[in-house]
Amino acid sequence: MIYFCLHRFSMISMLTGNGSSVTEFVLAGLTDSPELQLPLFYLFLMIYIVTVVGNIGLIILIGLNSHLYTPMYYFLFNLSFIDLCYSSVSSPKMLMNFVSEKNSISYEGCMTQLFFFLFFIISECYMLTSMAYDRYVAICNPLLYKVIMSPQVCSVLSFASYGMAFAGASAHTGCMLRLIFCNANVINFYLCDILPLLQLSCTSTYVNEVVVLIVVGINITVPSCTILVSYVFILANILNIKSTQGRSKAFSTCSSHIMAISLFFGSGAFVYLNHSGSMDQGKISSVFYTNVVPMLNPLIYSLRNKDVKIALNKVIIKVHSRFIS
Repeated sequence: MIYFCLHRFSMISMLTGNGSSVTEFVLAGLTDSPELQLPLFYLFLMIYIVTVVGNIGLIILIGLNSHLYTPMYYFLFNLSFIDLCYSSVSSPKMLMNFVSEKNSISYEGCMTQLFFFLFFIISECYMLTSMAYDRYVAICNPLLYKVIMSPQVCSVLSFASYGMAFAGASAHTGCMLRLIFCNANVINFYLCDILPLLQLSCTSTYVNEVVVLIVVGINITVPSCTILVSYVFILANILNIKSTQGRSKAFSTCSSHIMAISLFFGSGAFVYLNHSGSMDQGKISSVFYTNVVPMLNPLIYSLRNKDVKIALNKVIIKVHSRFIS
């Protein structure tokens, strides 16, 4: 679809002669300070390596251990895949900016990066929402858990997450393709995102702003309300448990997910709702949910999860025994 839109836009530009004169953009990056370039390069390289190793490790761990073939770990498998992908969409270009004098990206490359960045960000919103529903069913309806959270239901929830993400990313990218960029081509950001690109357009961005309002509104309201309602019922159920041990066990099954939700939605809200801050502050803040959150998620779910620890120990023992033999 993106290829079709790009091809159609280029054909219209050739016929009308009013197409964008910009064939490439320049990503300004995080900072212009020369003394910070190398330290930041090594810092974000380490963050990216930990992100890749952590998420791939969790994907492999879930895939190799049959006792992790449950709805909770099915969604965690998808979450790790999404974190790995959307970190890989932004991190390589960011790293290049630290070591190159001019970090340029083609018009087509910029629109492609925008699409996939939005696709995986929206996917994460709905995957975390699916995980909240899974925890609700596990705690509030434990006897019917396997019936309600059947493989078919899990597949529908995951495909719905990717479907909503595809629709949202297509709407934003499609509207961005209709804009004309005249002379200004320096994006004051480290990746192609909606707001920095809208600032460069020399045509009306009214339609884009309406689409942002509608799509972002839906993708914030639906997940937020679903997660909030799920945890209201979960909290009410936990408070009705008489034994302290039972309450502690019920809460521990949700603690990792609560941390992941707080990090993702909290950092995202801080970036997009903090209008009083400067663009440079916004760039620094956005690093948290584009780079740090994908790194922390596998650590949260591995260090605070007993099943993952057991599975990891089994894999280590198997690998160790093979080397000894």
